[in-house]
Amino acid sequence: MEIFESHISDLAERAFMRGYSTYSEFLNLDEISRLHTLRLAVKPELFGGYGEAERCVACFSAGGEKEYPISCICINPLNKKFSDKLSHRDYLGSLMNLGINRNTLGDIIITEEAAYLFCLDSICDYIIQELTRIKHTSVKCEKVSELPEIISEKPEESIITVPSLRADAVCSAVYKLSRSGASELFRGGKVFINSRLCEKERTQLKDGDRVSVRGKGKFIFCGEIRETKRGRLAVSVRIYK
Repeated sequence: MEIFESHISDLAERAFMRGYSTYSEFLNLDEISRLHTLRLAVKPELFGGYGEAERCVACFSAGGEKEYPISCICINPLNKKFSDKLSHRDYLGSLMNLGINRNTLGDIIITEEAAYLFCLDSICDYIIQELTRIKHTSVKCEKVSELPEIISEKPEESIITVPSLRADAVCSAVYKLSRSGASELFRGGKVFINSRLCEKERTQLKDGDRVSVRGKGKFIFCGEIRETKRGRLAVSVRIYK
C-alpha cells in the first residue's frame, strides 16, 4: 500500500508543479477508497470510460487539458449460433492468459450481443490483435468510439421493504441474505458506498448512494417511498444484474 500511496502522490505532485494532467492506471474499489483518504496536491477526478464504471482511472489536473487514456473494445463471437455463453470470469481469464496486467483493464460489460471491455490506450492494439478465442468461442475485437445505449441505461427501479435505512438492512433485502449474513459482508470489508469502504453496518443510506458489494453486485439506493402498515419502510433501489 505504501507503493500505491507514493505513486499516487507523485502523480498529483507532478500535475501541480508542471501544470498538466497526469493519470493513474485503472484502480479497483479498495484503491479508490484509499485514494479518498489521501491528502494530495491536486484533487483527483475519476472516470472509467462510462458513467457507472466501477474500475476507474484517476486524473490529476492543475489546469491542463483532460483526455483520459481509455479505449473501449467490442468483443464479438464470430459465430453467435455456436458460441458459448460467456461469463465475466471467462473474458477476464482469457485476457489474463495473454499476460496482461489487471491494472490496465477496466470494467467488462456483457450484453446479449457482445461484450465491451474498457482498457488503457497502451494495451488496446495488443488485445485486438491477440484476443481471438474465449473458451471454445472464436471472437473478433474492434475498437469502438460510441457505446450502445444499454450501457448507459440504469436498471429498472425495484421496491423492497426493510426495517430501517441501515446499510446492512438494505443489503440484506437486496441480496436476500440473513441480517447476520449481511453483517459479515461489512466485517469482511466487502461493502463500498460511493466508492468508499464501509465497515459500519449501521450507516444510514441516503438518496443516490451507490453501493457495491464484492461478490454480489451493486445497486443505487433511491430513497424511502412510504411506511407500511406494519411499520416497515418501502424503499426504491436500482439493482445491477
